[in-house]
Amino acid sequence: MKRVEAIIRHEKLYDLLDELNKHQFYGVTVTNALGCGIQKGEAKLLRGIEYNNDYVKKIKIELIIKDHWLDELIDVIIKTLGTGKIGDGKIIVCEIENVYRVRTGEMGERAID
Repeated sequence: MKRVEAIIRHEKLYDLLDELNKHQFYGVTVTNALGCGIQKGEAKLLRGIEYNNDYVKKIKIELIIKDHWLDELIDVIIKTLGTGKIGDGKIIVCEIENVYRVRTGEMGERAID
């Protein structure tokens, strides 16, 4: 099993969620996040004074999937989010040792079906 995290632009969230549903990827966790990469934050103007905000608002989505779904999921994410510009995001893939469904006590892949 894999945990896939994607750090994405705010404005792309609902496009991505729609595509995930079309491809039957369910069980998504969405979290507000702050971060910066190459773009190094953004400058803002407040009451005539410019200040630098080192962090940009982002969204983090997380899914736990079976190994054989990984390539399809990555393809959906990249095709949906890619603009070719700085700030498109990152995808992180981690190995999952085990998953437990609290309600039933199921574990492993049965807990993510």
